[in-house]
Amino acid sequence: MNTHSSKVALVTGANRGIGLETGRQLAKLGFAVLLGVRDLAKGEAAARGLDGHVEAIAFDVAAPEAAAGAAAQVERRFGRLDVLINNAAIHYDAGSRALLPDWTVIREAFETNVFGAWRAAAAFAPLLKASGHGRLVNVSSEGGSLASMGGGAPAYSTSKATLNALTCVLAAELRGAGVLVNAVCPGWVATDMGGPGGRPVAQGAAGIVWAATLPDDGPTGGFFRDGKRLPW
Repeated sequence: MNTHSSKVALVTGANRGIGLETGRQLAKLGFAVLLGVRDLAKGEAAARGLDGHVEAIAFDVAAPEAAAGAAAQVERRFGRLDVLINNAAIHYDAGSRALLPDWTVIREAFETNVFGAWRAAAAFAPLLKASGHGRLVNVSSEGGSLASMGGGAPAYSTSKATLNALTCVLAAELRGAGVLVNAVCPGWVATDMGGPGGRPVAQGAAGIVWAATLPDDGPTGGFFRDGKRLPW
């Protein structure tokens, strides 16, 4: 992949669904796209199905050392990262209740949805700064909005609320470094996690791509869907 003249984007959890579609849309815009995946064989098969400069890299965000390893690989090959999209997420536990907690599910959800994104942000922050125009997008959910949160899906909703809080902290710390940090809710999308009945995956991914391609004077530290602000 000859990418020295292309912007480089990394999407985690990208072998299917919203992550894969986000990679597809970024590749169409001319980005060199790295699909971060747990299963490299599946990721490579997914990458072959996309046009443009797309390849898969092994990156299991739940593995504590994976982010540092992936960042070292990207630094060695490209010297920078222009876009990081923390898309990997698990456990939409809609039938669960907070007062009957499944601690295994809760811990797994936080390990991927929060700590995985946190480790990725920390590991890639120097490379996003090196870009001069870095963009960090945390794929969140309105289910994590404190303004509308109710019962149900306790692991998923509280992990996404924590991811939203992390977004604010990261945006403040990276302000002035040329890195814009935002959370994006793609909405209810027809994916393996979302199930049937949601809107087309391309529509959900478009809002993520919007945040990934903001101009330098664009917003940072916000929560959006389809380019419009959502309440925290």
